[in-house]
Amino acid sequence: MIERQLKNLILNRLGKAIIILGPRQTGKTTMLRSISEILGNYLFLDADDPTVRVMLANANTEQLRQIIGTHKVVFIDEAQRIKNIGLTLKIITDQLKNVQLLVSGSSSLELTNQINEPLTGRKWEYMLYPISWQEFTNYVGYLKSEQQLENRIIYGMYPEVITSASLERQILQQLSSSYLYKDLLTYEKIRKPELIEKLLRAIAFQIGNEVSYNELSSTLQIDSKTIATYIDLLEKAFIIFKLSPLSRNLRNEISSNRKIYFYDTGIRNALISNFNPLSLRNDTGALWENFLISERMKYLEYNELHNNKYFWRTTQQQEIDYIEEHSGKLFAYEFKWNVNKKATLSKTFANAYQEHEFKVITKENYTQFITLCTM
Repeated sequence: MIERQLKNLILNRLGKAIIILGPRQTGKTTMLRSISEILGNYLFLDADDPTVRVMLANANTEQLRQIIGTHKVVFIDEAQRIKNIGLTLKIITDQLKNVQLLVSGSSSLELTNQINEPLTGRKWEYMLYPISWQEFTNYVGYLKSEQQLENRIIYGMYPEVITSASLERQILQQLSSSYLYKDLLTYEKIRKPELIEKLLRAIAFQIGNEVSYNELSSTLQIDSKTIATYIDLLEKAFIIFKLSPLSRNLRNEISSNRKIYFYDTGIRNALISNFNPLSLRNDTGALWENFLISERMKYLEYNELHNNKYFWRTTQQQEIDYIEEHSGKLFAYEFKWNVNKKATLSKTFANAYQEHEFKVITKENYTQFITLCTM
């Protein structure tokens, strides 16, 4: 089993309810079951089971006492499927104080809205991503992780993809069909489910570039408001994430468009049915950028670093791939797969934002970028 970095963090935060969000098939159930087994005397409730959903929806204190019995740990899996789950969790935390709650959800469409108010001050909430580079290195060793860098960029970091070396494509095709976002397909705001895959494919071809909702609207023949709604829902299903532009000092800075990345490059490649080696691709730079930024997201999450994250670009096409802000300082990064390709910092940026550091990230120093606070 691949050990997850969140596991020890959670074991040190017990007392409040533990809420784990994240994409399907990232190992939430496996990790929380492992924690439950360490704690012992636990009750596992799978909300994919309709009986469990009925039993926990609108349950009162006495009903919950009967359900939980003498168990000291209650693990509720896929909790977003339970109606009024927030109130149920609140009753357990307030009335059954000796019970440790562990809760997982593969979509924040409803779960976050349901639990935020009832569980204010009563929960720790975390995101579990596909396997991080640090977790992967710990699992296979440093040498093998370096040898597999290109494979991981192409096939991604989902646990089953990593542990099933000969079946990567089949697993990714299955995941990228509708499994990862099946919660969306029953959501009331999704009026045209067939557009989900079309939109995802369109976004997949634009990683590393600014995404214009109006352009997507024209391409897919659907209004831009619907595009914005669907992208927001895909974010809440943990398929994609947005990066905003840094725009403070200059009139010619891009301020409206966003960059959109995939949490996993394997899913992205499956959507466009392209698993070619990097030497045969015309999107290697964009894939490298997506891979590094998604890995950096994992590092920040697991180390509880709440840095602001941006890209930067001007109307004159001056740009910086990725920027983090913390402690009043900007850390700017350019990503180059080809170590011989030069990159310099824009003088416009350097003059406008004097409190900064600049690094070029290549195959020679990438591990520092995705495993260190700053570099």
